[in-house]
Amino acid sequence: MSKVTKRKHVTKLQEDFSIPLESQSIVQLVEPRGNNLHEVSDSTGERFLVSMPSIFRNNVYVKRGDFVLVASIPEGDKVKAEIIKVLTEEHIKYYRSQSVWPKEFDKTEAEDKDPHPVNKSNNDSDDDDDLFINTNRNNQYTNIDSSSTSDSDD
Repeated sequence: MSKVTKRKHVTKLQEDFSIPLESQSIVQLVEPRGNNLHEVSDSTGERFLVSMPSIFRNNVYVKRGDFVLVASIPEGDKVKAEIIKVLTEEHIKYYRSQSVWPKEFDKTEAEDKDPHPVNKSNNDSDDDDDLFINTNRNNQYTNIDSSSTSDSDD
């Protein structure tokens, strides 16, 4: 498939502004699991696996924190749903205007937008606040006070 054909295919997928049906739900991606499986969290906080269909696999990329529309799979034991649509900012605005958007995701989205709020009164803050934060990796590092480690070396 050429780049132009892929681009047309992706824009065609993104233009659909239909309201979710009863069997569909809006979920947030938590973590990729491999083999086109993703762990998601619904509005109640329940986590389960969803599969990415072949029409999305080489055309659309998703990352942690993205919102997707999924359809449940009734016979699914481990994989309970399949991704139907990757939601963009336009989809989210439309769903909010139609009162379809889950209110539980508004809290997490506000936290995700500014994970490290900068203290406005402290203008002498470190340049670490301006660093890019990769949401595709778990944050395993903590801030270590360098002055306490240098005192213990003496």
